[in-house]
Amino acid sequence: MNGATRETGDANGGETILCSTSGTASRPVFPFAALIGQAPLQQALLLAAIDPGLGGVLISGPRGTAKSTAARALAELLPEGQLVNLPLGASEDRLIGTLDIETVLRDGSVRFSPGLLAKAHRGVLYVDEVNLLPDALVDALLDAAASGVNTVERDGVSHSHDASFVLIGTMNPEEGELRPQLIDRFGLMVELQNAFEPRTRQAIVKARLAFDHDAAGFRAAHAQQQADYAQRIRAARAALPQLAFDDAVHAQVSALCIDAAVDGLRADLVMLRAARALAALDEAAEVTAQHVDRVADAVLIHRRRQPDSRAPSAGRSESAASPSQQRASNEAAEGAASAPSSTETDWGYLPPEPTAAVPVKSVIALAAKKR
Repeated sequence: MNGATRETGDANGGETILCSTSGTASRPVFPFAALIGQAPLQQALLLAAIDPGLGGVLISGPRGTAKSTAARALAELLPEGQLVNLPLGASEDRLIGTLDIETVLRDGSVRFSPGLLAKAHRGVLYVDEVNLLPDALVDALLDAAASGVNTVERDGVSHSHDASFVLIGTMNPEEGELRPQLIDRFGLMVELQNAFEPRTRQAIVKARLAFDHDAAGFRAAHAQQQADYAQRIRAARAALPQLAFDDAVHAQVSALCIDAAVDGLRADLVMLRAARALAALDEAAEVTAQHVDRVADAVLIHRRRQPDSRAPSAGRSESAASPSQQRASNEAAEGAASAPSSTETDWGYLPPEPTAAVPVKSVIALAAKKR
């Protein structure tokens, strides 16, 4: 960590962040290397740190699953060590910056006041409860995260600046979801679960207590691992441009994305870049199908569609179905078309189901016989 930054956080230790040396109270950051039972999350964060162009990481999980702790711990591993927090009530101007139009009209020069995207350049932009932000704000930060450039336009005047950062968004699904159009634009996603394995749970609690009791000693015990992580990120960033994809890797990516019935080609591109970042992290000589398999879950978990929406498998078309299958499909479609939609009925509506029926004549005859 460079000398231009220092560490600060809240009293519980779980919200520690890095800030500039102009801050006041100083509190240490929980080490990234000390996270327990979070291997998929750690891998996703490291890949985003190696290649920020992946589009960031979305972390979904219930309260108390170390979402914010892990996200903030990553910033310390980066060469710049900078973390910028996007407040929940931030305006668009605070995020992207503002242009002083009066200065343009008076002097003909552009006066730009940088926003949080400019401050996050070469660092980490952390967005807690990203699912509660306005869609326009999420769209703007995802644009910058994917392109590495932020452009501000006002009344025909525009200004662009570099904004390459690691985007990390967290959300609790109990508080609402992101729209599919937005969630798809996050490069990677990790879903965290509560720890119900006794040994893992106890290990997490012991580590937290040890850190709270003696943060300096706890960090010193993980200093070498932290240094190793930082070195691996720097080396992987340097090796990234030299790694290419062969046909076997492309074939594996295509097969996985087709099987998941994803929309568009974003999943293919992200999976290739994530596999390349993982190969660089592993110091591998080339990207392999094994690297693809190891990143597939994080790429597809938020893009995978339901089985009934998948396209027909290769070598089989809808016309290849048997006549009986076609009749059953047509009858099901007619039934679905005739049933009222969920928007036209009360919540919880279920379509009527056929039941066994007795002819009316048989019922009358049976009643007469009983008399």
